Amino acid sequence: MNQIEKVLLYSSNMWIFADGLLGPLFAIYTQKVGGDIFDITYAVALYLIVTGILVIFIGKYSDKKKNHKELLVLGYLLTAVFTFGYIFVTNTYELFFVQMGLGLALALCNPSWYALYDKYSTKNKEGEVWGLSDGEGKILTGIAVVSGGVVVSYLGFNTLFIFMATVQFLATVYLYVHLRPKIRYIF
Repeated sequence: MNQIEKVLLYSSNMWIFADGLLGPLFAIYTQKVGGDIFDITYAVALYLIVTGILVIFIGKYSDKKKNHKELLVLGYLLTAVFTFGYIFVTNTYELFFVQMGLGLALALCNPSWYALYDKYSTKNKEGEVWGLSDGEGKILTGIAVVSGGVVVSYLGFNTLFIFMATVQFLATVYLYVHLRPKIRYIF
Protein backbone atom coordinates (compact mmCIF):
# COMPACT_ATOMS: atom_id res chain seq x y z
CA MET A 1 0.00 0.00 0.00
CA ASN A 2 1.20 3.48 -0.79
CA GLN A 3 1.35 6.26 1.82
CA ILE A 4 -1.82 8.14 0.82
CA GLU A 5 -3.78 4.90 0.62
CA LYS A 6 -2.66 4.06 4.18
CA VAL A 7 -3.57 7.54 5.45
CA LEU A 8 -7.03 7.27 3.91
CA LEU A 9 -7.56 3.80 5.36
CA TYR A 10 -6.28 4.60 8.87
CA SER A 11 -8.20 7.87 9.17
CA SER A 12 -11.33 6.13 7.88
CA ASN A 13 -10.88 3.36 10.43
CA MET A 14 -10.67 5.92 13.24
CA TRP A 15 -13.75 7.71 11.93
CA ILE A 16 -15.73 4.47 11.48
CA PHE A 17 -14.83 3.32 14.99
CA ALA A 18 -16.00 6.60 16.51
CA ASP A 19 -19.20 6.57 14.46
CA GLY A 20 -19.93 2.98 15.41
CA LEU A 21 -19.80 3.72 19.13
CA LEU A 22 -23.35 5.11 19.09
CA GLY A 23 -24.77 2.35 16.89
CA PRO A 24 -27.90 0.78 18.38
CA LEU A 25 -27.69 3.12 21.39
CA PHE A 26 -29.13 5.88 19.21
CA ALA A 27 -32.66 4.70 19.98
CA ILE A 28 -32.04 4.89 23.72
CA TYR A 29 -30.45 8.31 23.37
CA THR A 30 -33.41 9.59 21.33
CA GLN A 31 -35.79 8.44 24.07
CA LYS A 32 -33.56 10.14 26.64
CA VAL A 33 -34.10 13.53 24.95
CA GLY A 34 -37.85 12.99 24.84
CA GLY A 35 -38.26 11.20 21.53
CA ASP A 36 -40.51 8.32 20.70
CA ILE A 37 -40.40 5.65 18.00
CA PHE A 38 -41.47 8.13 15.33
CA ASP A 39 -38.81 10.64 16.35
CA ILE A 40 -36.16 7.93 16.06
CA THR A 41 -37.37 7.05 12.58
CA TYR A 42 -37.62 10.73 11.56
CA ALA A 43 -34.10 11.43 12.83
CA VAL A 44 -32.61 8.51 10.91
CA ALA A 45 -34.68 9.31 7.82
CA LEU A 46 -33.59 12.97 7.87
CA TYR A 47 -29.96 11.91 8.15
CA LEU A 48 -30.24 9.49 5.23
CA ILE A 49 -32.25 11.80 2.98
CA VAL A 50 -30.00 14.81 3.60
CA THR A 51 -26.93 12.64 3.01
CA GLY A 52 -28.41 11.09 -0.14
CA ILE A 53 -29.40 14.38 -1.74
CA LEU A 54 -26.21 16.24 -0.85
CA VAL A 55 -23.83 13.41 -1.75
CA ILE A 56 -25.06 13.57 -5.34
CA PHE A 57 -24.43 17.30 -5.64
CA ILE A 58 -21.19 17.38 -3.63
CA GLY A 59 -19.80 14.44 -5.60
CA LYS A 60 -20.46 16.26 -8.85
CA TYR A 61 -19.03 19.52 -7.43
CA SER A 62 -15.87 17.81 -6.17
CA ASP A 63 -15.17 16.31 -9.58
CA LYS A 64 -15.41 19.73 -11.22
CA LYS A 65 -13.23 21.48 -8.65
CA LYS A 66 -10.87 18.54 -8.06
CA ASN A 67 -10.85 19.32 -4.34
CA HIS A 68 -11.50 15.88 -2.87
CA LYS A 69 -8.86 16.17 -0.14
CA GLU A 70 -10.16 19.51 1.07
CA LEU A 71 -13.78 18.33 1.16
CA LEU A 72 -12.79 15.15 2.97
CA VAL A 73 -10.97 17.08 5.70
CA LEU A 74 -13.89 19.50 6.01
CA GLY A 75 -16.36 16.61 6.22
CA TYR A 76 -14.31 14.88 8.93
CA LEU A 77 -14.10 18.13 10.90
CA LEU A 78 -17.85 18.77 10.65
CA THR A 79 -18.53 15.22 11.79
CA ALA A 80 -16.55 15.84 14.97
CA VAL A 81 -18.35 19.17 15.55
CA PHE A 82 -21.84 17.74 15.05
CA THR A 83 -21.04 14.62 17.09
CA PHE A 84 -19.98 16.90 19.95
CA GLY A 85 -23.27 18.71 19.40
CA TYR A 86 -25.18 15.67 20.69
CA ILE A 87 -24.19 16.81 24.19
CA PHE A 88 -26.31 19.94 23.84
CA VAL A 89 -29.43 18.29 22.43
CA THR A 90 -32.43 18.77 24.73
CA ASN A 91 -35.31 17.94 22.39
CA THR A 92 -36.06 16.14 19.16
CA TYR A 93 -35.87 19.28 16.98
CA GLU A 94 -32.29 19.85 18.09
CA LEU A 95 -31.63 16.17 17.45
CA PHE A 96 -33.01 16.57 13.92
CA PHE A 97 -30.64 19.52 13.36
CA VAL A 98 -27.63 17.48 14.52
CA GLN A 99 -28.69 14.59 12.29
CA MET A 100 -28.96 16.89 9.26
CA GLY A 101 -25.53 18.36 10.08
CA LEU A 102 -24.09 14.87 10.22
CA GLY A 103 -25.76 14.15 6.89
CA LEU A 104 -24.00 17.16 5.38
CA ALA A 105 -20.69 16.04 6.88
CA LEU A 106 -21.05 12.53 5.49
CA ALA A 107 -22.00 13.93 2.09
CA LEU A 108 -18.72 15.86 2.08
CA CYS A 109 -16.76 12.78 3.18
CA ASN A 110 -18.09 9.89 1.17
CA PRO A 111 -17.68 10.87 -2.49
CA SER A 112 -14.35 12.48 -1.69
CA TRP A 113 -13.03 9.50 0.25
CA TYR A 114 -14.13 7.00 -2.40
CA ALA A 115 -12.65 9.11 -5.21
CA LEU A 116 -9.32 9.40 -3.40
CA TYR A 117 -9.17 5.80 -2.28
CA ASP A 118 -9.89 4.69 -5.81
CA LYS A 119 -7.31 7.09 -7.25
CA TYR A 120 -4.53 6.06 -4.85
CA SER A 121 -5.33 2.35 -4.55
CA THR A 122 -2.54 0.02 -5.51
CA LYS A 123 -3.14 -1.08 -9.08
CA ASN A 124 -3.83 -4.77 -9.67
CA LYS A 125 -4.73 -5.12 -5.98
CA GLU A 126 -8.09 -3.36 -6.08
CA GLY A 127 -9.93 -6.31 -4.53
CA GLU A 128 -7.43 -6.53 -1.71
CA VAL A 129 -7.44 -2.82 -0.84
CA TRP A 130 -11.23 -2.52 -1.08
CA GLY A 131 -11.52 -5.71 0.97
CA LEU A 132 -9.29 -4.16 3.64
CA SER A 133 -11.43 -1.05 3.71
CA ASP A 134 -14.71 -2.91 3.96
CA GLY A 135 -13.52 -5.68 6.28
CA GLU A 136 -11.66 -3.44 8.71
CA GLY A 137 -14.63 -1.08 8.82
CA LYS A 138 -17.02 -3.87 9.76
CA ILE A 139 -14.67 -5.32 12.39
CA LEU A 140 -14.15 -1.91 13.96
CA THR A 141 -17.87 -1.15 13.93
CA GLY A 142 -18.54 -4.43 15.75
CA ILE A 143 -15.93 -3.61 18.38
CA ALA A 144 -17.25 -0.04 18.63
CA VAL A 145 -20.85 -1.13 19.24
CA VAL A 146 -19.78 -3.18 22.27
CA SER A 147 -17.40 -0.44 23.45
CA GLY A 148 -20.13 2.19 23.15
CA GLY A 149 -22.43 0.08 25.29
CA VAL A 150 -19.76 -0.24 27.97
CA VAL A 151 -19.02 3.50 27.95
CA VAL A 152 -22.71 4.48 28.19
CA SER A 153 -23.37 1.90 30.91
CA TYR A 154 -20.58 3.13 33.16
CA LEU A 155 -19.98 6.75 32.13
CA GLY A 156 -23.09 7.97 30.28
CA PHE A 157 -23.90 9.44 26.89
CA ASN A 158 -22.00 12.73 27.33
CA THR A 159 -18.76 10.84 27.90
CA LEU A 160 -19.50 8.73 24.84
CA PHE A 161 -20.09 11.82 22.68
CA ILE A 162 -16.92 13.51 23.93
CA PHE A 163 -14.95 10.36 23.18
CA MET A 164 -16.54 9.98 19.73
CA ALA A 165 -15.90 13.62 18.79
CA THR A 166 -12.32 13.41 20.08
CA VAL A 167 -11.55 10.33 17.98
CA GLN A 168 -13.16 11.97 14.94
CA PHE A 169 -11.18 15.15 15.54
CA LEU A 170 -7.95 13.12 15.83
CA ALA A 171 -8.84 11.38 12.55
CA THR A 172 -9.27 14.84 11.00
CA VAL A 173 -5.91 16.05 12.30
CA TYR A 174 -4.19 12.84 11.16
CA LEU A 175 -5.72 13.19 7.70
CA TYR A 176 -4.91 16.90 7.43
CA VAL A 177 -1.30 16.53 8.60
CA HIS A 178 -0.60 13.75 6.12
CA LEU A 179 -2.41 15.37 3.20
CA ARG A 180 -1.45 18.99 3.99
CA PRO A 181 1.22 19.29 1.29
CA LYS A 182 -1.39 18.17 -1.22
CA ILE A 183 -4.28 20.38 0.01
CA ARG A 184 -4.86 23.51 -2.07
CA TYR A 185 -8.04 25.13 -0.76
CA ILE A 186 -11.45 24.28 0.61
CA PHE A 187 -13.68 26.09 -1.93
